[in-house]
Amino acid sequence: MAEEKGVMIFGEVSEGKLAPITFEMLGVGRRLANELGEELSAVILGQGIEEAATEAIAHGADKVYLVDDPLLAKYQVDAYTAVLEKVCKQANPNILLFGVSSLTRDLAPRLAFRLRVGLGSDCVELQIDPETKRLRMIRPVFGGNAMAELVAKKRPQMATVRAKTQPPAERDDSRQGEVIPVAAEIDPSIMRTRVRERVLKETEGVSLQTARVVVSGGRGMKGAENFKFLEELAKILGGAVGASKAAVDEGWVPPEMQIGLTGNVVTPDLYIAVGISGAAQHIAGCGYSKHIVAINKDPDAAIFQKAHFGVVSEWQKVLPLLIEKCKELVAPTVR
Repeated sequence: MAEEKGVMIFGEVSEGKLAPITFEMLGVGRRLANELGEELSAVILGQGIEEAATEAIAHGADKVYLVDDPLLAKYQVDAYTAVLEKVCKQANPNILLFGVSSLTRDLAPRLAFRLRVGLGSDCVELQIDPETKRLRMIRPVFGGNAMAELVAKKRPQMATVRAKTQPPAERDDSRQGEVIPVAAEIDPSIMRTRVRERVLKETEGVSLQTARVVVSGGRGMKGAENFKFLEELAKILGGAVGASKAAVDEGWVPPEMQIGLTGNVVTPDLYIAVGISGAAQHIAGCGYSKHIVAINKDPDAAIFQKAHFGVVSEWQKVLPLLIEKCKELVAPTVR
């Protein structure tokens, strides 16, 4: 087999366009490729995705393996896995990166098994060892209380990378690259499931995954009716509302609002935790936020060990004042 060479990223597509996480993968992929003195390639699957290939080149890719086929229009795990296995054997990359999403959580482990290699999952940092030139994959463990460094024994060295942990690649329309069409050649008999319809749930306001500000409540909110204060603060700041597992278990909010190891992983610029003790499983979902503000009446609450700013008080005394002050600060900008 030819020597493995180059960094490859999986270009996730949504409605024919590159998903936001893909630009982060192009950014980190470009950095790693430069350090190794190798090329950066992207593999994009779907239907009618020529524009996505152009975008990938403008954002740092030297090559794009483009697999355009009607059977790939909607994500189907058997087809996607088979096609990616084919592309990897053709391109023989040294490093293969995926941005973490619901799609890649399903896809990346299956591909790793097909290729008989390991997978560093949920990484927050990637580095090239200056001596061995191998990929160091750094990820949080024990609920975010420690960091583990993984090194793959086989190639391609595969990793999935958390969203919002890497700076996105900048656009440069002067960049030139090569688009390599690849025939899908999918045997329909391998597709054990069919996607007949996708129903998008309509949500009001900003989504948790894209919000720059997240306001979350825990058991300390003492009831579903009190989440209205969090909703008001989030609306003022242009953010989204989240919750701890305890609040979800109490039935105060729906499961899709849960933040933590078994819920959403968010990395906003500002995370405000109200009435949340700070269990390790919750910190795993918000610990990489740029700024964490905690409001809790218990001075020994674990959340204060992670918070950049903390207020030891009952939220009922703090939130109304914070809401009014934020209204004053935001008002001049919305006139």
